[in-house]
Amino acid sequence: MAIRCCSGRTLLLLLLITAVPIALVIQLERATWTSPSPHLHYRSLGWVRECAKWDAPAGRFLVSTGLDGGLAEVSVARSDGVLAERTLLREPDAAGNASLGIAVDRDRGRVLVVFADIGSRFSAVGAYRLDNFQRLFLARLSGPEDGPSFADDVAVDADGNAYVTDFKGSKLWKVGLNGELLAVIRSPVFVQRKEWYYNLGGLNGIVFHPNGFLLVIHTGSGHLFKVDTSTHEVSMVEVEGSLLMGDGLELVSPTKIVVAAIRPSARLVESSDDWRTARVTETYSGPSHRVATSATVKDGKVYISHLLGGGLKTRTHVISEAVFSPLSPK
Repeated sequence: MAIRCCSGRTLLLLLLITAVPIALVIQLERATWTSPSPHLHYRSLGWVRECAKWDAPAGRFLVSTGLDGGLAEVSVARSDGVLAERTLLREPDAAGNASLGIAVDRDRGRVLVVFADIGSRFSAVGAYRLDNFQRLFLARLSGPEDGPSFADDVAVDADGNAYVTDFKGSKLWKVGLNGELLAVIRSPVFVQRKEWYYNLGGLNGIVFHPNGFLLVIHTGSGHLFKVDTSTHEVSMVEVEGSLLMGDGLELVSPTKIVVAAIRPSARLVESSDDWRTARVTETYSGPSHRVATSATVKDGKVYISHLLGGGLKTRTHVISEAVFSPLSPK
């Protein structure tokens, strides 16, 4: 009898413990649907969608399908009010790996997609035509023999070279226009804090600036770096305000970037000296339980894509318009 009584009490305790976070998630989800901030909800077949970028000429968001290892589109132009993703490609030579960061290279009519093994044993980047999604190249960046690595995000410079961040090893791969590996960019500057807990997550979001450099975020430490694409010189941007747990980046203008993150969902960062220094000026708090991972610009407005889907029979994902609030003066 004592065992039965104890089991009943344990079960009741477990129910009470789990009821609190479940109730909180339900409350947050209801707030997502009733929020005055514009949210785009779209139907999906998977739980995880890592990155979304706006493809203006086609009137669609291109979405990396995470653990499903492909690329999908969410068409706004052809929508009848119910948005749903449509699979565009699955890379057979990267089967079993996740698709992560993407970059739309409009000048060359292509999209670049990063692939990585969750176990840090494979990294690659592929380029595909935007009109029919035929593969242009798939460049393998690392394998089991190369040690742990995790390709995460990608940016394209004015010459068509791609730069891929290594979340595990805090380095950059530079890949040429036709998929050839041009360089591996390493620097001790990338690791500002030596403590292990600041390096559980390394280099992540990346954007190319028209003045000829990259801006790269280190997730674990929150540091922002500037990388010269010609010399590969790395310097740290002195930022006023925290960028801790920063994820995807988006260039809003030559003087502004958006940093997606867990909380707040996004930060607007501004610089007036060509990104030698910068400061966080505004923040956006979206559906935090969905986990913001990437940012993009559509019609002059910033949109934030979220990692986690919701629903039972039908998964629903969220891309939200970021309504920023200025930081209170100190």
